[in-house]
Amino acid sequence: MKTTRGFFSSIVSRLITRQLGFPPETCSYTVTDVRIPVLDGIEQFELAADLFQPVLPKDEKPVGTILLRSPYGRGLAFALFSAGPYAARGYQCLFVSCRGTFGSGGEFDPWRNEEEDGHAVVEWMRKQEWYTGSFATMGASYLGFVQWALLRNPPSDMVAAIIQTAPHDFSKQLWGTGSLSLEFITWGENVAHQEKTGFFQTLKTLNTQQRMRRVLNGIPLAESVKSHFQGGAPWVDFVVDHPDISDPYYHNMKFGEALERANIPILLIGGWSDLFVSQTVEQYTRLSERQTNVALLMGPWNHMRSGLASKVHQQSLDWLEEHLAKRKGRTTKTHVQYFVTGAQEWRDVQKWPPPTLAQELYLRSGSHLTSEKPSADENSSKFTFDPKQPTPTIGGNLLLGGGSAKDTTLAARTDVLVFTTEVLEKALEISGKVAVELSHSSDNPNVDLFVRISEVDAKGQSYSIADTYKRLDPAREGGPVILHLTDCAHRFRKGNCIRLIIAGASHPQYAINTGNGINATSEELRSAIHTVFHGDKGSSRIVLPVVV
Repeated sequence: MKTTRGFFSSIVSRLITRQLGFPPETCSYTVTDVRIPVLDGIEQFELAADLFQPVLPKDEKPVGTILLRSPYGRGLAFALFSAGPYAARGYQCLFVSCRGTFGSGGEFDPWRNEEEDGHAVVEWMRKQEWYTGSFATMGASYLGFVQWALLRNPPSDMVAAIIQTAPHDFSKQLWGTGSLSLEFITWGENVAHQEKTGFFQTLKTLNTQQRMRRVLNGIPLAESVKSHFQGGAPWVDFVVDHPDISDPYYHNMKFGEALERANIPILLIGGWSDLFVSQTVEQYTRLSERQTNVALLMGPWNHMRSGLASKVHQQSLDWLEEHLAKRKGRTTKTHVQYFVTGAQEWRDVQKWPPPTLAQELYLRSGSHLTSEKPSADENSSKFTFDPKQPTPTIGGNLLLGGGSAKDTTLAARTDVLVFTTEVLEKALEISGKVAVELSHSSDNPNVDLFVRISEVDAKGQSYSIADTYKRLDPAREGGPVILHLTDCAHRFRKGNCIRLIIAGASHPQYAINTGNGINATSEELRSAIHTVFHGDKGSSRIVLPVVV
């Protein structure tokens, strides 16, 4: 069935796209329901999709085809922020619901069928009379992941991609730190109920994080999660107690090969507070090393807010105009644009990271952070992690919420170590990865480390900048623990201080380390005393990438 955009949606669309920085519309559009056959082994089913087609004079054709694939439905919000704005500017958009979601047949098995289904959609699209002969892809988060799935074996008629805040390897996102990322359990709860409608279901979804806290606090975790879902999300049941990402189950979540094979123009969009920031930077680094046509836009956004940034939409349209519609030449002189927090300024450079010099700061007893090395007889620093009262998550790189947060209360806890510089005599700007090298030991080999760098203002209030998390190998040998924080770009102001925070947890961002081993099923919880050395047993330091 074909429908024409209504008057109300037309007005709303114009108001929204004006705020997002789009140029004026050039046409209206129609939306047609289509069904796409997919053969999975011997089983055949259909994917539900909407085809957005611009209403053009008879002698004009769409300037190109855009493919979007999503597990979150094809409702009004997606029409207003994704397919609709482009259809109203001459592009043809095919918006497909992933297998098992919103009218599509088959069973939704997150992350594991997207390569197969993506190529099936492309094969079908090529046979349609309306197809323009080439296409581009776009989308954020899961809508970006499906693009990497397609790019493992790039279609010959795929000419451009816009991949926003998205991973190419979901297994790494789940278990890459060694501790399970609990946000994806909460995500699973939302996805499992997303097609239910009604006011009370909406309220329930908005309160998911708080409602799931009891489940995520459960010990043993796997038992708590499986009891909650009652088989309603089989992929959650598997993931929660399978930390070995070399397991064949995870194979179809890994698309690192796409970074070696993609040769089309790709615009990567990320945010410093996005949970996928490390993979976005990894994607850019590998593609640029291969000298492909890749551009990077890194803003101050968290995962949910990048889609509301006008700069994102303006650059996305420019990328399509240049590489799909062929209506513009190169629109920017530089390949990388990034936002410097603290300075609140944008930078244009040819490569990320920009040129920097390493500046070392040493962790000293008495909670000091200085450029001077500690003496051989300097005392060590200790803290005790208690899994019964795990150190809480405050801000950071999260799926829901997140971002720079006031973490003064975190720094004041007794189960963390804090090291702070003297007041800075001049501003200091960093770009890239902050490295932390710890001479560390613990009386229990089963421990995690959470490390964060923050800025302390003149009033003593602390605000987060970048952090990282790692579950240490219980069989590790002696030697320093080296951690690299997520990439950042930040200017510390004159008169403020630099602070390093070290803890044994960030819950409920990551699963609690019970102290009994990674696959422990016992309800017993064991605490751990962490020691950071400063003297003759080894020194600890951070290395700042200071902009030249």
